Amino acid sequence: MADLNPIAKRIHQISPEPVELTLNDGTTAVFRITGAEFFQQEFQAEGVREDDDADYRFVSSADNESILVGRKGVDESEWTMVGTVAKVNRRGS
Repeated sequence: MADLNPIAKRIHQISPEPVELTLNDGTTAVFRITGAEFFQQEFQAEGVREDDDADYRFVSSADNESILVGRKGVDESEWTMVGTVAKVNRRGS
C-alpha cells in the first residue's frame, strides 16, 4: 500500500484547528477544515476560508500526488477548481 499524501496528512492532523494553506499560485489563506477523512489513500475535506463566504472542497488528485482545491460561492451552483495545495502550516507557525 502506498503512503498517504503528506499534505493531506498534515491537513488532517491540524483540523479542526485553523490551517494556513498556500496554493500553487502563491495565494496563502487561513481555512477552517471540517469533515477531513481518508478512504484508503484518497483524501476529502470541506471547509471555509476566513475572508470568503464560499465553500471549499479539498480532494486527492487521481494519482494521489496533489490535493486539489475547489470553490463554490454562495450564488454558484457548481464547483470551480482554484488550484492545488503547495504548503500547509498550523495557523501562526
